Amino acid sequence: MAAQQVVPSPHLVTPVTKLSGQPVNRCYQCHKCTAGCPVTAAMDLMPHQVVRYVQLGLEEDLLKSKTIWQCAACRTCISRCPNGIDIAAINDALKQRALARGIQPALPEVAAFHQVFLASAKSKGRVHELGMMIAFKLKTSTYLQDVPLGLKMFRRRKLRLLPEGIKNRQRFRALLQGEKGGQQ
Repeated sequence: MAAQQVVPSPHLVTPVTKLSGQPVNRCYQCHKCTAGCPVTAAMDLMPHQVVRYVQLGLEEDLLKSKTIWQCAACRTCISRCPNGIDIAAINDALKQRALARGIQPALPEVAAFHQVFLASAKSKGRVHELGMMIAFKLKTSTYLQDVPLGLKMFRRRKLRLLPEGIKNRQRFRALLQGEKGGQQ
C-alpha cells in the first residue's frame, strides 16, 4: 500500500493567521512546542500537529479535536518556538471557528467554562468567580459536585458574594468591541 500524499491547502492559513495574529507559515516543524507542552498526555493532536494541520487545511479534523479545548494556554510553546508562534492563540482562533460553525466541542465542559468565563468578564470588566461557577454548574448540570469546596473557599473569604466592577466600564466595553477607548 502506497503512502497517501497530502497536498497543502492554504484556505485555512489566512483566516487562522488573521484571527490569531500568529505567523502560521513560519512553522518548520521542529517539535520544540510539543517537547515542552505539559498537556500532551491528554491531547489527541500534538501542538506541532495543530500548526501543520492548519498549514494543510485540515479544518474538520482540527475543529473536532480535543486539543484545541485542552490547551492550558501556559505559553510554553511560544517560549520554546524559534519563530515565536503562540499555539494557544491558534487554538483560540480554532475554537472561535468551531463555535461559529456550530461544531459540537470535543470537550463540552471546557467550552462551557470558556463561555461563562468570558460572559463574566464582559459583564463587569473582571471575573466574578462565584457567579461564574454558578453559571458553569447550571450549564453543565453538575449542581452539587463542588459544594464542599465552594463552602470552604467562602468561609476563607476566597469567594465574594457580590461582583466588583471596574472604574472605566465604557472604555472596557469599547476595547471589547475593538474601538479606541481613549488614550493609554
